Parts: sequence; C-alpha cells; structure tokens
Amino acid sequence: MNHRTFFRTAAVVEAVTWLGLLGGMIMKYGPPDNEIGVEVFGPLHGIAFIVYLIAVATVFRRFRWSWGTTTLAVAAAVPPVCTVVFDTWASRTGRLGTGSTPVPSGM
Repeated sequence: MNHRTFFRTAAVVEAVTWLGLLGGMIMKYGPPDNEIGVEVFGPLHGIAFIVYLIAVATVFRRFRWSWGTTTLAVAAAVPPVCTVVFDTWASRTGRLGTGSTPVPSGM
C-alpha cells in the first residue's frame, strides 16, 4: 500500500468510526438507552484515530508537508467527517503527490 492510499484509507475509516461513535452516543443518551454503540465504536474510533495520526506523520515526511498543512490534517480529526474533507482537499491541491502541479513549499 502506498502512502497516499494508506492516508486516504485511514481518513475514511476515522470518519466512519466517528459517525458510528456519534450514533452510539445517540443510542446511549437518547430514548433507547443502550450503550452497545459506544462500547463497539469507542475503541474502534480510538484505534482509527491513532492510525490516522500515524498516516499524517507518514505523509508529512513523505510529501514534505509544511507545519500548517500538518496542523490542518490533525485538526481535521476533531470534527466528524472532516478527515475525508481534508483528504479531498489535499488530493486536489497535490499535497498527496497526485496533482498536476508540484507540492507548494508553504501551506
């Protein structure tokens, strides 16, 4: 698996487990009063988050990201589904080595 694929996969899995955890929280604190969603998606999301951070560190080194881009990538893991939004932006701007223009040295 190449760096770009690893990053994209980690971003999608992080987003999906984030949504699963939110669903689990609705089940836990909403009318169903069932903790199974949090018990399942809590640990899965924790692992996915750590793998995403490893992926960020990997592409930071491989594609020589600026600290600004790297900070955005890490911050994207906080709001739900923003890792996918960041991945799309990074792909379109060539920050994952796939764009037609070279990766800029700044952000």
